[in-house]
Amino acid sequence: MHVAGLNLFEFPKGVHQRKFMARVGESYRSTTELRQPFAHRVAHGTLGRFGPLYWEHDPDLDLEYHVRHSALPKPGRYRELFALVSRLHSTLLDRNRPLWEVHLIEGLKNRQFAVYTKLHHATIDGVAGVQLTKASCSPDPNASTDLCPLSIEAHERFKAQHGRARATDLEPSEFELKAIAEFLKAQFDTSAHFMGVIRSIAATWLGFGKGLAVPWRHVPHTVLNTEVSAARRYVAQSWSIDRVRAVSKAADITINDVVLAMCSGALRRYLDEQGEHPEHSLRALVPVSVRQKDDFDSPVAISYIVADLGTRHEDPADRLEAIVESTRAGKAMLSELTAREASLYATLIQTPLFLASMMGVADWFPPVSTVISN
Repeated sequence: MHVAGLNLFEFPKGVHQRKFMARVGESYRSTTELRQPFAHRVAHGTLGRFGPLYWEHDPDLDLEYHVRHSALPKPGRYRELFALVSRLHSTLLDRNRPLWEVHLIEGLKNRQFAVYTKLHHATIDGVAGVQLTKASCSPDPNASTDLCPLSIEAHERFKAQHGRARATDLEPSEFELKAIAEFLKAQFDTSAHFMGVIRSIAATWLGFGKGLAVPWRHVPHTVLNTEVSAARRYVAQSWSIDRVRAVSKAADITINDVVLAMCSGALRRYLDEQGEHPEHSLRALVPVSVRQKDDFDSPVAISYIVADLGTRHEDPADRLEAIVESTRAGKAMLSELTAREASLYATLIQTPLFLASMMGVADWFPPVSTVISN
């Protein structure tokens, strides 16, 4: 359940590369006043692993452990970088420590270096990750800072530059719980209340609303749905954003829909080559940010929709139409909820996924085909 970011940089002109890398490492280790939860570890209550978890301050925070320095073997191509990141991403984060690591990587060609940041998903989501990157960097190439990007000071400075964040109350109110219960009651056309839906969801999950895709419903079993081991292989590829924007404008759709269509075409072609083209289209779980504009403090504020990838269609235009129909239906559903209700809905979506995985049946009864995030 960890996520990561890989950022590629060029050394400034005229700097001593080794000294520059040492300075970057020192900035990460320069403070123990880290923002929550980066100075906190996971603690168990009296029930141990069967009870609730909570954050507690780590009195023995060891930044030398969390901030590491690596060098690539020659010739320092992206191939060597991707191989290293694949290995780094394959290992679990130490549950006895704060759940993050930063790896400074040198030895790349063309005066480049990389920063691989690995964090448990409980500490951060995609938008918070973008905010963290923005707080770490500057649009001014001559700007300089020695602040640790994970420090309280760097976070407060970033918030001050973008307006003060509102106080975040993460405890859902009784009113909000009732609101989402009424919404689900109407959508499922059942008299079951919210908790009843949660208990019966694994067996009674049905499609609702025109074009709306949901987990398990018509999700085909393919070679993609197998038990996932710890081993990872990281690869990257670049496309022209101008071409993506041109398709988005011409079809009057979002860039996200274009990305889903690109993935859909690639997955369809791959399954055809494997001789495993399924009758029903693949379904993708797509994260959707529900973070409010002035929220800089919530570590995670996401919900999900399920996109029909339209892989049963040979014509790319037909695939795109199926994708857009399902994503618009999913967004319309989320638009009926407040941000916190949408987060509760995300929990509703994820619970049967986790249960199926724990029971070992997700391989044969896949809730979705894959996850695609832009």
